[in-house]
Amino acid sequence: MVNVLNLQANMALARTTLNREAYKALRQAILARKIPPGQKLVVRVLAEDLGLSPTPVKEALSALEREGLVVAVPHRGYFVLEPSLEDVREIYSLREVLEGLAARLAVENNGKTLERWLERLFAKQCEAAEKGDIDTYGDLDLEFHRTFWEASGSKRLLATAETIDGQIRMLINSSAAIPGRLPLSRAEHEAILRAVRDNNPEAAEAAMRTHVHNAGRALESFLSSGLGQQ
Repeated sequence: MVNVLNLQANMALARTTLNREAYKALRQAILARKIPPGQKLVVRVLAEDLGLSPTPVKEALSALEREGLVVAVPHRGYFVLEPSLEDVREIYSLREVLEGLAARLAVENNGKTLERWLERLFAKQCEAAEKGDIDTYGDLDLEFHRTFWEASGSKRLLATAETIDGQIRMLINSSAAIPGRLPLSRAEHEAILRAVRDNNPEAAEAAMRTHVHNAGRALESFLSSGLGQQ
């Protein structure tokens, strides 16, 4: 009986590992835009590309659907999310409130420790911006924001932010690529950092909300112009 139980446990572990590998590979490909927004995701093709059976791929797609990166269309299959204007408005409205609160709580709770973390991140962002490395800048941008989530001291706030982490990353990468947006984003991050240096929770919240609001408006305008769909 022990051997049977061990075998069942090993099989379950193997399935979990394969599901996780498929999820990570597909998520990374979507966020890096190797699989572009709107593209259909065919289980058989993905399974062949990943060298897996269809089952872990289906499980991965279900997880990505729950995360909001993939859309399941009845009788048609799975598609990579192609954010609409309504999606952008909804996500950025939520982000504005959530991240403003995170900024205020983080400053109240962490002080100089938060400042040191952000100083290092901001320096790396400036370096990436000067090189024109949009992908790295986007990754550092999300890390900048995630630092506030984690420093807020609120488990529920962090859990809520992580449920839309993938969608935020997708939109941050799109926002950073908008012509003229990157220097404005850097200036807004600097204003947030200035409030942290001043140990001013209210100013940090206001600067963060302004930053997220401006990023959302810029992305809305970009998508409305049709350029974001090219």
